[in-house]
Amino acid sequence: MPYPQIDANQINVLPLAQRKSYIQIEEAAIDPSASVPDPGAMRGQIDRLAERIVSARKRGASVMLVYGAHVIKNGCGPLVNALIEGGHVTHVATQGAGIIHDWEFAFLGRSSESVRDNTPEGRFGTWDETGRWLSLAALVGAAEGIGWGEAVGRMVVEDGLTLPDPDTLVKQVSDDPSNDLAGARADLLNVMRRFDLKPGRHEVAHPYKQYTVLDATYRKRVALTVHPGIGYDIITNHPMFHGGAIGRASATDTRIFAAGVKNLSGGVYLTIGSAIMSPQVFEKALSVANNLLQPGVPGGKQVQGHHMAVVDLQDGGGWDWSRGEPPKDSPAYYLRFCKTFARMGGTLDYICGDNRAMLANLVQRLR
Repeated sequence: MPYPQIDANQINVLPLAQRKSYIQIEEAAIDPSASVPDPGAMRGQIDRLAERIVSARKRGASVMLVYGAHVIKNGCGPLVNALIEGGHVTHVATQGAGIIHDWEFAFLGRSSESVRDNTPEGRFGTWDETGRWLSLAALVGAAEGIGWGEAVGRMVVEDGLTLPDPDTLVKQVSDDPSNDLAGARADLLNVMRRFDLKPGRHEVAHPYKQYTVLDATYRKRVALTVHPGIGYDIITNHPMFHGGAIGRASATDTRIFAAGVKNLSGGVYLTIGSAIMSPQVFEKALSVANNLLQPGVPGGKQVQGHHMAVVDLQDGGGWDWSRGEPPKDSPAYYLRFCKTFARMGGTLDYICGDNRAMLANLVQRLR
């Protein structure tokens, strides 16, 4: 027998503009051309990282930048964009919150709410435009076979999206039900009917898009992949949230991410403040990349000669991660955000410091 579940259609959503948001992007955004803070102990590590990035790009290897949502909330979007615009980064990746804050900045110019205040009132995450537009982008993107990152980036750059004619969707599904996109098309059709969404152009302005990674990645055709967890993000609290669409679009992103890792030999993997998502996604992608390169086959290859730089505020357990994995009796052994990377071949450098200072100095150094 089925277990009880809520009726998502009964969720009361509110206009995003009514929410008290704590970060104004015009105030928080860091100007890449401004003077940079003293990097302190990070200086030598940043210099060596910049040299590795330049070397990787010269040889055509991947340079992948993976970050958690605080990079966006800290106003570092313009710094990431400077790396994209300069051709220093070939791939960008984040989790669900990473594009949620980025999209809210693009749309409203502000983001970040109080979990402590809004959860008891039943308002945490129940904001109409965020859940509506990010869900629609996933639904449309999945029906076209593109990833969630690209779908949202396109919506931001083009200030809207286009919903197909329902009769066309019906014909596509009925004519070819075994098509890889048939399920996604049926999902989109269902949502359009359930919420009475008309086909054609749906406009949504993004007046602050210049601050966002979503804008720069789509314009420069640099892959932005999103790796969410179902139930992790605030858009779950919207009636239009569709786990199938999020799953399909993010599954496409997972394959795009693995293609970037497959080209990582001699390249750089830079992960900033993403203690859970980045190591988990990377280890699977590295394994499948090596599977496709067939290291166990005579003449086969594997990803090698890559450098991994992990940036976070924690002290790394007092362990020198360039030495490899610590013993099990060391507390550092249980720091997943470093330990996983220590097992991934290549070389590893842990950079302990503020992500704003680190990125600002890296941008300046690469210039």
